[in-house]
Amino acid sequence: MPRSWPEKRRSMTRKSAINIIAAIASSALASGSWAQDRKSTIGRKSTRMQARNDSRAVAPALDKYAQGPIAELWKRPGLTPRDRSIVTVSALIARNLAGEMAHEMNLALDHGVKPRELSEIITHLAFYSGWANGMSAVDVARNVFATRKIGTDQLPQVSPSLLPLNKEAEETRATSVEKQFGSVSPGLVQYTTDVLFRDLWLRPDLAPRDRSLATVAVLIAAGQSAQIPYHLNRAMDNGLTQTEAGEVITHLAFYAGWPNAFSAVAVAKEVFERRPR
Repeated sequence: MPRSWPEKRRSMTRKSAINIIAAIASSALASGSWAQDRKSTIGRKSTRMQARNDSRAVAPALDKYAQGPIAELWKRPGLTPRDRSIVTVSALIARNLAGEMAHEMNLALDHGVKPRELSEIITHLAFYSGWANGMSAVDVARNVFATRKIGTDQLPQVSPSLLPLNKEAEETRATSVEKQFGSVSPGLVQYTTDVLFRDLWLRPDLAPRDRSLATVAVLIAAGQSAQIPYHLNRAMDNGLTQTEAGEVITHLAFYAGWPNAFSAVAVAKEVFERRPR
């Protein structure tokens, strides 16, 4: 039986009231979220101030360098702050340095690295720095994400549609690796092809250039000079410039040590000289 106009009107009034209540609730949640975010930001600043005070109490000269050369490093034009954050987080994961990781992850997010990109960096580097290092980074990032109210809706899909495969280049790589190492470690060769280059490297939530940037940073930070030529060439094929590559090494001198930086710069010099101009 059709409802009378008064009934319809009461129904419309109830819906309007619900909408108004929902709007008020959303506004309250947003205000609460803003307050929580502000509190988190203040907390991060307080933690850094405490770290600086500790540094002054133990090694005041170290604090001088932190406020001088390292502060200046982040302003150098060769890399964007976002790129420097990717390089720094990657180096910390490579060396399993959890103490500074939360700060640098927060800084990366502040510099424009998206949560899904940071998630992909951690996933990628589990293969290039070891599973345990990846899981240590997960533990730190979990707290960072929780504090910043980053939910799973901002993270990559588990099995997304992959980027197109460069079949010719991949076939060349796979054939070369099979010829060199297939009889020595067939399982390694198989996983390298199936898991890394035909899956991991094709995941779409981290641009190929950024994926290469993270990989090169890990190799330099871990002192893996033998692996740098292939991945530095790949990074440059993916869009990393020679100037940017040189600045990655400069940046990592501070975050991975001068010996690792000088080991890398000799390799990079050869790569630059052999690339077609």
